[in-house]
Order: sequence, then structure tokens, then C-alpha cells
Amino acid sequence: MYTAVTSFQQKENVLNRIALALLLLASPAFAIDAGFLASLSRLDPETRLEQICDLEAMSRIGKADRAKSDVVSHPIHSGNTLTASGGAFRQKGKWYQFSFVCKATPDHLKVTSFTYKVGELIPEEKWARYGLWR
Repeated sequence: MYTAVTSFQQKENVLNRIALALLLLASPAFAIDAGFLASLSRLDPETRLEQICDLEAMSRIGKADRAKSDVVSHPIHSGNTLTASGGAFRQKGKWYQFSFVCKATPDHLKVTSFTYKVGELIPEEKWARYGLWR
């Protein structure tokens, strides 16, 4: 079944992602609290899965302060599993490629399994192309 997404819905989704990112940055040690879960529950299921998996990546990779599953390529969604082969994380001001497989509960609010592999350093001259920042 195909569902049309209106321009308003697209803008609302972008605003929800921004609000969630700000909440993540403001949360000490990426703590999951009631406010964070409420924010997650307002996102569409695919975005929610990406966000909870990105958060899990930050908690697993030492000193990573940002992780994105969709930098070099888009992740693959399959039910409650997100497979990201083109992700990146920032650690000590530098970005690194990484890949992961993340499995979550059916509501996409909790990670049940997470495996990852760290790749190469992403040169700063490629950051703009990938939408990365300092």
C-alpha cells in the first residue's frame, strides 16, 4: 500500500528529527528517560529505529559523541533490524566510517542486539559531501 506524504508531513518529520537530535545532545551520557522515549514515540517507525540504533552506537563506541547510520549510504530496514554499511561516528572531533547490525523490540524503543565494525577515518575534505561537521 502506498501512502502519499504531504509537504507538511515531511517538514514535521524534519522538525521531529531536529528536536530528537537536540534532546540527544542535551541528555547526559545519552541517558534514556521518559522524555526521550516520548520523543521517540512521535517519530515514524523507521526513523525511530535509526535513532535508537544511532544512540546505541554512541553508547558502544568509546567517546563517540555522534553517530549516523546514513552517511555514505542509506541503511536497510527489515522489520525490527537495521543494517547500516555506510554509517559514520564522530570521536574526538574526527569522523570514522562504520557499519552495524542493530535489532530492536517491535516498538523500536529498545535495542536487543547490536554488532558493529569500525572502518577508516573519513578525511575532512569529504565531510561536506557527506553532510558531516566539526
